[in-house]
Amino acid sequence: MMLSPHFSLAELTRSQIATRRGIDNTPPASAIERLRLLCVHVLEPVRDRFGPFSPSSGYRSPALNRVLGSKDNSQHCKGEAADFAILGIANIEVARWIAVALDFDQLILEFYSDADPTAGWVHCSYKASGNRREFLTINKAGTQRGLPGV
Repeated sequence: MMLSPHFSLAELTRSQIATRRGIDNTPPASAIERLRLLCVHVLEPVRDRFGPFSPSSGYRSPALNRVLGSKDNSQHCKGEAADFAILGIANIEVARWIAVALDFDQLILEFYSDADPTAGWVHCSYKASGNRREFLTINKAGTQRGLPGV
C-alpha cells in the first residue's frame, strides 16, 4: 500500500528488530492515516528537495517501542513521526531546511556531530492539527532546545 507517491506502508513499518523478535508491528487504521499525512507533509517535500531516501524508522507498535527503550507516548506509536538521514547530505542542513520550509510538530536533530555532519539522524513529526514547531537537539550531552544555527 502506497501512502504517498514515493513512500509505502511497508517502508514506514519495516523493523529488523520486530522481525527478529517476532513483534507484530502492524499499525491500526488511525496510525496509517497519520503516516499518510506525515508522508505528504514532511517526507515527500524533503524528498523533493534533497532526493530519494528511505526512513530508518516510522511507525512502531508499543511493544516494539518498549524494546527500543522509548516511551509509550512516542509519536512513532501514533504514526506521526519518522527518523531519517539522506546519504551525502549533512543532517543539520536537512533539519534547517525543514525548520524554515515545512509545518511540523517536533523536529529533533539526533546525535549530529560537527566532526561528522552525516552522523546521527533527523526525527520529524507531523500532526493533522496543532503542530508545535518544537526544535530540539539530542546528543551525548543531553537534550537542548533549538537547533544549532536556528
